[in-house]
This record gives sequence, structure tokens and C-alpha cells, in this order.
Amino acid sequence: MTTGSLLASARPDEPENRAAVVAQRVIANVERVVHGRRAAVELVACGLLSGGHVLLQDVPGSGKTTIARAFARSVDGAFRRIQATADLLPGDITGSSVWEPDRHGFVFVPGPLFAHVVLVDELNRATPRAQSALLEAMDEAAVTVDGVRHPLPDPFFLVATQNPIDQHGTYPLPEGQLDRFAIALRLGDNDPATERLVVREQLRRATVDHLTPVVGPEELHDVRGLVRDTYVADPVLDYAVNIVRATRTHPGVRIGASSRAALALVRCAQARAVILDREFVLPDDVKLLAPFVLGHRLVLHRGPQQRTAADSLGAGAAVVAEVMAGVPVPVRRD
Repeated sequence: MTTGSLLASARPDEPENRAAVVAQRVIANVERVVHGRRAAVELVACGLLSGGHVLLQDVPGSGKTTIARAFARSVDGAFRRIQATADLLPGDITGSSVWEPDRHGFVFVPGPLFAHVVLVDELNRATPRAQSALLEAMDEAAVTVDGVRHPLPDPFFLVATQNPIDQHGTYPLPEGQLDRFAIALRLGDNDPATERLVVREQLRRATVDHLTPVVGPEELHDVRGLVRDTYVADPVLDYAVNIVRATRTHPGVRIGASSRAALALVRCAQARAVILDREFVLPDDVKLLAPFVLGHRLVLHRGPQQRTAADSLGAGAAVVAEVMAGVPVPVRRD
């Protein structure tokens, strides 16, 4: 499912509240180097501001890593990149205990996961054993090594990219791993004029290398708190929960979305409200985000046309659209 201009229709030109100002600042900075993908940029921003993590799925060379690096460079914090390969070990991600002769004992040496923004490139090229090293980090912002729990930097934001799983040397992400991503999206193709602009700008060097940070870790932490304070009325909350519950009874779904999915949907809706300079969540926030928050979490009855990760994502989003058609939208009554 491509993103088009799904989220851009109602964005404010001059945000008033602090959280919206920061959100628009980050989005504008990313768009200096990411052209023609406003909706995708806003979706990733929803993940960043909501405290979730984002999975970008598409063919190689479609701009997944550029978007991830642009967000990483927009945050003035520690950034690490992990290139997933078949020989990557869990300790290469989390860090490990190393013998220190002077101390006559083992000392924990943090791995690349200990950063404010982490890019895991081509995540599905890592083996299931290596992928599992991310589960605790993505869910609890901590890792446990040799029985000792180590908190990750706050804020912590992980962006992963994934190629179609029918390519050579890839491993499908298990359901538990997919459920840790608040948002998953495909970028799709740019129009010819935008693609020409991208090629022209990068003939000499990658333009993302020239981005400067626009938000610090402490400020981002505070904004995330403001996002979670965004008002969600009971009918809107019920709407989100009802959509999630309806995925569990759809005839094309083997395993529906979890309670974690419902929480992610509401939190991302809060982030979208902030981006659009609102102090409350609307049903439209939930409705527009649901395919991107829920689609990748559904385990479907596999059809003959569903062959790749991209096919699965599109099929999941289509099921969510069908589900929403049968869930009543709350209407305000004055």
C-alpha cells in the first residue's frame, strides 16, 4: 500500500502549540532531502512522536534508508546504524560482557543498540536469532545481557528497513517481531519529475549528509509526553478498540491484531493530532492510520497471490479497510 498524500490534507501552516512546532520542524527538515513523500514522512513522524518504532518495506533503492537517515540526523542525539547480515549475532546488536584484566572481571560493553536513534538496515537479512535481540529493546527500551538489565537511552527510536522476502538470503519477520513496530509502510514509486529531481540532487553526494539536527533528545522526550497527554474522547477510544477487535473475526484473518496494536493505534492517532496542531484526537486520525498500524500485524490465510512481504502488507491493509467499513464511526451530537 503506497502512502500518496494520505496525511497531508489538513496540515497547519503555522502551528501554535509547542509539540506541533517541533513536529513540523522535524518534518520540514526531513523534506529537505526526501521529496514527494509527504505522507510517508508524516507516518514516520507519527512513529517517532508516539514512542513507537517504524518498519519501511520496499524494493532496494526506493529511498527507505534515506528517510531513516534523514530522521536520525534531525535528532541531535546518538545515532547508530546496524547492517543486518546472515552472520550477525545478538551480541553484535546489544553488546556483550568482555573480560577486563585490570578489574579481574567482566565489563559490559554496549552495542550499537545504545543510541537515541537506531537504523537497522535490511532487517530481514538477519537470522531469527539476531532479530530476537531487538524484541526486549523495542518493547521495554532495555536489554538484558548475562542476567543484568541495561536501560537504553531515552528517547529511543528504531527504524528498520526490509526487502521483499522472496529475495535471496532473507528471513521472514515473525509475528512477535512485526507486532513491535507501531507503523509499517511501503514507499511506492515517485512521479517522474520527483524522481528526476532526486537523481539530479544526488549526482555528486548524498544530500542527507548535509542535514543538521533540529530537535534535541530532551526536547523530543518532552514532546512525547505532550503527545500522550493529547485528549482522546471515550467514543474515539471505543472506535479504535472496536476496529482492532473486528480484525479478529474477519474470515480472511487467522490471527487478528493484539491489545498492543490498539494501544499503538491510539498513540499514533495522538501524534497525528499533534502534527496537525490539534489538542484532541478525531475518528479520522484513527481511520487514516489504522491500515499502517494494523495491516502488518495480521496473520492472514495465505492466498496464491500473496508471495512477498510487500504483498502481505498490502493484503493486511486491505483487510483493515474492509473491517473499518463495518465499524460505525462515532458522530458528535450537540
